Amino acid sequence: MPRYKALSAELDPCARQLVERLRQLKDHGELTMRHLAAKTGYSAKSWERYLGGTSLPPREALEALARITGADPVPLLALHEVAADTWDSRSARTAVDPRPATQERELEKGQEQGQGQEPEPVTLIGPTAPPAPAPAPGRIPHIALTAGLAALTVALLAALLLMLRLDGDVTQAAVAAPPSTAAASPSPTYTCRISRVDGSWSAGINKGRNDEIVYGATGADVAEAQCLLRRAGISPGGIDGMFGPLTLRAVKTFQQRSGLAVDGMLGPRSWKALRG
Repeated sequence: MPRYKALSAELDPCARQLVERLRQLKDHGELTMRHLAAKTGYSAKSWERYLGGTSLPPREALEALARITGADPVPLLALHEVAADTWDSRSARTAVDPRPATQERELEKGQEQGQGQEPEPVTLIGPTAPPAPAPAPGRIPHIALTAGLAALTVALLAALLLMLRLDGDVTQAAVAAPPSTAAASPSPTYTCRISRVDGSWSAGINKGRNDEIVYGATGADVAEAQCLLRRAGISPGGIDGMFGPLTLRAVKTFQQRSGLAVDGMLGPRSWKALRG
């Protein structure tokens, strides 16, 4: 199996799960980058970016990969839809205005002239304003004092307005605050009651359902899976009905131990193995 580069820590969990699933499908189908390019219509360089987590693959590429590997495209497209939002926001955060090229050239020119020589003045193109008349020598202290008092007055007014605004925000937040957590409804609790029902293991929580659940899911189906994972000797953390990182790691460990596709999703095959 080829070694892939570690994925960026900035990737959203859904985007990370999408890339890992694409890698699994490629490895399971024993496909090379040339095979992917020939069978999907997307270049080998594009697939390197998709599998490296540096570029979000289009929906058509996911459907083509699912078609040639015989996989269900629906989970891939669902992960793609969630990952697209986080991918767009991350791209917007990394956009930075470049430094003007003319300013870079002038700085480099000034450094090359050496110590002791003054750089040539930079001429900026744009509308020019007439020079302000120089104040009379005797009025300079008076003008400086007046400007200082004006700046101090503006700063004090800005600070006062900021304090009034913060005080209003705190009051509004206190009025709009929800009731205390003590009055909120408690989270549901689950108890594992492991038993054999018609030859299959059951925890007595979700009435024997085998619905597909993925990372981020909550409820009785997740709690049922957590109980069965614990029965199999793999700790999913607490029995809290939340498909979090600990439960995801336990699911992948169980799938690897059972010879199943290690995709972190509990589908019909994984449920069958858990209940077997």
